Amino acid sequence: MSSTVWPVLHYDDPGAAVRFLVEAAGFAASVVVHDEVGDVVHAELTRDGGTVLLGGTKHDDGVHAGLHAGAVYVACRSDADVDAVHRRAADAGGTVVQAPHPASFAAGGPTRACTVADPEGNLWTFATYPGGG
Repeated sequence: MSSTVWPVLHYDDPGAAVRFLVEAAGFAASVVVHDEVGDVVHAELTRDGGTVLLGGTKHDDGVHAGLHAGAVYVACRSDADVDAVHRRAADAGGTVVQAPHPASFAAGGPTRACTVADPEGNLWTFATYPGGG
């Protein structure tokens, strides 16, 4: 079954966000729509069955107008996956908020996690906690 929950984030430079998330976080760009001057107005990025939608702040029509900073949790398959995202994010110029470390979330047991900020300050936590308690 495909994901039924798709977070939405808006960026001043959604093209740069797409590049960062593909290069640093291992997302694949499944849909990228450009306006008449070539700016990204809508993108759908997928990773391990999950999807996140990206838009641009300069396009101020629609219900998401004015939306900007946010945070997203991404469940990873392994500790190695968390470590790889951390390395790629640092190499791509992302801000490492928390390097990979052992953690325990309130809803579950031990996990390995790291948090990076994308170029516009959205926080992305990558961790091995798969959800479900």
